[in-house]
Amino acid sequence: MKLTLTAPSKEAALPLTALCKLLNVSTGSLIIDTSSTAPTLTSEIVGFSGFTTTLSVRGYFGASKYISSLNPTFDLSGTEVVNESWINSTAATLVPVLSSTSFDAYRASVFTDFCAKLDSFLATKTYLGGSDGSYADIVVVSFLQLVLKKGGKIESENTRRYFNTVGSRLGFPELKEEEKKKEKAGEKKKEGKKGDAAAPPPAAAAAAPLATVDPSSADYASNKLLSHLTSLNVTSTTHSHTPAFTSDELEAAAGSLGQHTKNLFLKDKKHGLFLVTASPTSDTNTKLLAKSLGLTGANMRMATEELLNTKLDVKKGCLGPMCILADSEKEIKVIIDSALMEKDVVYSHPGRNDWSVGMSPKDMVKFIESTGHEAQVVEFGAKATDASGPLDVPVKKSGKQQKKGGEKGGEKGGEKGGEKKKGQSQKAKKKEGAADTLLAIQFKKMESFPDWYSDVIRLSEMISYYNISGCYILRPWSYSIWESIQDWFNAQLKPLEVSNSYFPMFVSKSRLEKEKDHVEGFAPEVAWVTKSGDGDLAEPIAIRPTSETIMYPAFSDWISSHRDLPLKLNQWSNVVRWEFKNPTPFLRTREFLWQEGHTAHATYDEADTMVMQALELYRGVYEDLLAIPVIRGFKTEKERFAGGHQTTTCEAYIPASGRAIQGATSHNLGQNFGKMFDITFQDQDGKTAIPWQTSWGITTRTIGVMVMVHGDDQGLVLPPRIAPLQIVIVPIASKKCGYDKLGPYCEALKEKFAAQGLRVKYDGRTIYNPGWKFNHWEQKGVPIRVEVGPRDMENNQARVCIRHNGEKIDKPIDGIAEFAKDQMEVIQKAMFDKIKKERDDHLVTVTEWKDFVPNLEKGNLILTPWCGPEFQEEEEEVKDKSKAEALERAGQEAEDERCSVSVAGKTLCIPFEQPELKEGTKCFYTGKVAKCWVLWGKSY
Repeated sequence: MKLTLTAPSKEAALPLTALCKLLNVSTGSLIIDTSSTAPTLTSEIVGFSGFTTTLSVRGYFGASKYISSLNPTFDLSGTEVVNESWINSTAATLVPVLSSTSFDAYRASVFTDFCAKLDSFLATKTYLGGSDGSYADIVVVSFLQLVLKKGGKIESENTRRYFNTVGSRLGFPELKEEEKKKEKAGEKKKEGKKGDAAAPPPAAAAAAPLATVDPSSADYASNKLLSHLTSLNVTSTTHSHTPAFTSDELEAAAGSLGQHTKNLFLKDKKHGLFLVTASPTSDTNTKLLAKSLGLTGANMRMATEELLNTKLDVKKGCLGPMCILADSEKEIKVIIDSALMEKDVVYSHPGRNDWSVGMSPKDMVKFIESTGHEAQVVEFGAKATDASGPLDVPVKKSGKQQKKGGEKGGEKGGEKGGEKKKGQSQKAKKKEGAADTLLAIQFKKMESFPDWYSDVIRLSEMISYYNISGCYILRPWSYSIWESIQDWFNAQLKPLEVSNSYFPMFVSKSRLEKEKDHVEGFAPEVAWVTKSGDGDLAEPIAIRPTSETIMYPAFSDWISSHRDLPLKLNQWSNVVRWEFKNPTPFLRTREFLWQEGHTAHATYDEADTMVMQALELYRGVYEDLLAIPVIRGFKTEKERFAGGHQTTTCEAYIPASGRAIQGATSHNLGQNFGKMFDITFQDQDGKTAIPWQTSWGITTRTIGVMVMVHGDDQGLVLPPRIAPLQIVIVPIASKKCGYDKLGPYCEALKEKFAAQGLRVKYDGRTIYNPGWKFNHWEQKGVPIRVEVGPRDMENNQARVCIRHNGEKIDKPIDGIAEFAKDQMEVIQKAMFDKIKKERDDHLVTVTEWKDFVPNLEKGNLILTPWCGPEFQEEEEEVKDKSKAEALERAGQEAEDERCSVSVAGKTLCIPFEQPELKEGTKCFYTGKVAKCWVLWGKSY
């Protein structure tokens, strides 16, 4: 057998060569390939027949696992899941640290955080895995040794002990306590006893020393902003320091350098996006800023984290004026504080918050103008207070906001405790006490709904952002909810004799444009494929915006006789609609997942029955699964599906925003598509006829609606029927009663819940404390959390915590599983009833125009008498007039066309359940005789 190890460097190979040495395995050849990103181990084995078998494994985990198998006399197997987790985590964290030419403050903090995580895991263990260690221990400690050589320090006790234990087997020098620290500690104790002078307060944390970054270093060269700066031939200096998220932290880390900046990324519906660079001591009140810029009707707000990522290509906490380089489309206006122009040198972050680059104000302006932007200099004025705020808005950083009035500040303590800081928006105010972690929801639902929504879907691990605007990654937690909807829906389709199928996602231009009204409805949203490699396609191909024009040519082939009817098909697929308004995860995205049903029938009545059956399924998804009440009805002529005959809908209501949202639609397409695609059949009388068709669909929007309706200030609140986990068991260990004792008790409890058919997980992870787990599972919305501590085990009980109302109940183990199962239905009903009451409280009847807009502004759903669904022009007039009046009442001139929501009122549906319409009742807008009641509201 011949082994060949290929690695980026000798240092990168050390964890594997150390393992080979310990196991007496020949490392064979070592090839250094600087272009490689991970080690690769190749083994050539010559068999008895003379044939050579080559085995190649890539990465630290695969290679170390293979090496450990070559000498079975050493039992270093351990637990494979643990081995893989720690080896991959270590490599992912420490390889970038080792790849750097310098060990600066940022890399020191990364190493310290890693050691802290390791220390927590080793609190009750000697090794990561196995009774005598595993190959993961060899790899991890080898990495630690490499970082120590680079200048790292291991301060945590358990990690230090662990390193010495494993390192002694590898011949690594022992880590010893620094005697000087002990001597100094002793001296301080003696000084304290003298009582001659008060001891100074201890520092919160020692800041990493400032260091000048070498412009020839790889890190510097790889920074796009600094590379562009270098190309301008301006004088600048870059320093490294402790990562800084706030003005206070930056002052502590790098205040000695000189004038720093505070940077904000703002958006306004009417006037667009702004990158503001100001002095930390200047007043950046957005109302005053808008006034200084001469912006009429402005409502400048903090831009979302997603906009920061997509527009400026920078992470939260790292914003600086140089980030404008990423705005190639010139969408963003740059505003500079005049106070900065008076300084000799100004420092700002070059896209990372552990570096600050200093240059003259003129050179800063030169950089901005070199990107094609104009730097508009504005006088801000000084702040009324010197309290430091965030460096840039999307940062959600630790630390409680300081209240005026000292320690007794707040609404009830101190004379000024309830005052707001000047310039601080209540909507953007972060939640008090979300302290010391980026894991807490930073915004309150009723104060800053869009920011709250963004926090919840991200921290609950529902979505991750993608580098194409409007496209998002559905993580397992959200996709599992979608799977639950799919499973339920598929089961309901079987009695209706609807079969699943799949059709291609591409449609030719000629087919898409075959139905004029249909394509006009989708034209602005269609994405086209025009090239294949370097060549142009003969005809552009559209990516599925909907599937009528894809499926119906096949219907034409398959249907020829009344015996072929009804044809009922369903498919689960993705759809692309290139929305240009501000995208919102789940609600308004360029690609989304959906279910779409398509059927063909011999008669109108059969088709109409199918339409109502499909709509009933959608009611079931919302009300029975998601615990969200909906109002079913017909769409008006103006709002019906493009090219269809009649559209029915389920409309939901979001209490926190006072807006309705279309939940799902079911369409009677009539015979229009049959005519376009030549779908005909011979009826029972031998005559040629055109079938009546339907289409109906529901999308992943359902998940977003559920989040907005049920979520609270702690995160998601999931209805039990669709929760990926219905119960999570969290042990609360102590020194006397550790995981080794609590574990079997919790596992037995888990089996009881599982026997009742409940989806349950025992969270026995030792690297996280119970408080962290409570927060984590609350954010993910698990309906019931079961807590088990030493006393619970002694008393043969457990504590049941209900997520949706916060109730906590101590229950004996006997019967606890049956209790939990019953609670699932209790919770489901309680969640539905709560939202239904909130919706019904906002459902009003209006018979005169004067009451219409005021009720819209209150976030109400409005039922009005209407002259008829065919009056499309009048319907549009109501929309325009309500918008104009709402803007006038708000002191604004116009809405930004890019805004995804409007202040206008629009028709939601003509409800199936119609109140009595007395004879002679007039339409609330036209004054004509009313024919029906119509539901209106502001809508997403």
